[in-house]
Amino acid sequence: MDSGRLAALAAVAEAAADVAGAVIRPLFRADLAAELKGDASPVTIADRAAEQAMRAVLAERTPEAGVMGEEFGLDRPGASLRWVLDPIDGTRAFITGRPLFGTLVALLEEGVPVLGVIDQPITGERWVGVAGERTRFRGPAGRAGTRCCASLDVAELSSTSPEMLGRALPRFQRLAARARRVTWGGDCYAYGLLALGQIDIVAECDLKPWDWAALGPVIEGAGGMLRDWSGRPLAADSPGDVLALGDARLLDAAIACLAG
Repeated sequence: MDSGRLAALAAVAEAAADVAGAVIRPLFRADLAAELKGDASPVTIADRAAEQAMRAVLAERTPEAGVMGEEFGLDRPGASLRWVLDPIDGTRAFITGRPLFGTLVALLEEGVPVLGVIDQPITGERWVGVAGERTRFRGPAGRAGTRCCASLDVAELSSTSPEMLGRALPRFQRLAARARRVTWGGDCYAYGLLALGQIDIVAECDLKPWDWAALGPVIEGAGGMLRDWSGRPLAADSPGDVLALGDARLLDAAIACLAG
């Protein structure tokens, strides 16, 4: 896809993030009921209304593209372009009033992510990654760019929760034992911090395509890399284990720790 078309589609992705934020902000720290979905993850009216608002923008601006969202499934499955949406990545943080969640918008061309947006509608921070370009960051402080970190013993490691690691927790603990320190929490926001050079590694399990599709263009455009725990690029059939690195020199050592 040429750069002009990608730039136009990035503007569409940002418009979708804008309407999601307009829905989410008035509901933040409101008294919302949360339901449990079939996978035991929570969902609120904010998740559903934000995804519906994004779908409306995308249907108007790119009617030829498919759309897959966490809350409302897949439309136009045969389309070569597919939007992938997570209206609130980090619903647990959202319902407890912590601004560590985000809205994720990705575009896949023939199954490969070519642009991604991470938007934090409360703090006003936004990361925009476009294939072949440097990641753009909008926020009160910081600039896009991962930091140099050649050794695990000086690396900041992050993961959302031990619960999501499940039976892979002992493998994660081997990596944690080598890292400088571990911090918990953050969902997609942690990947944004990695793209700002605040975190060096994020290792998580059980992520769905709407959780990771937007992350790759953002992280790669900031100088990092996104892989599974075996070091392979993520794909639709990936098992859901995700490894984000700010410095590619960490890859071999991290994979050795995470080996099954």
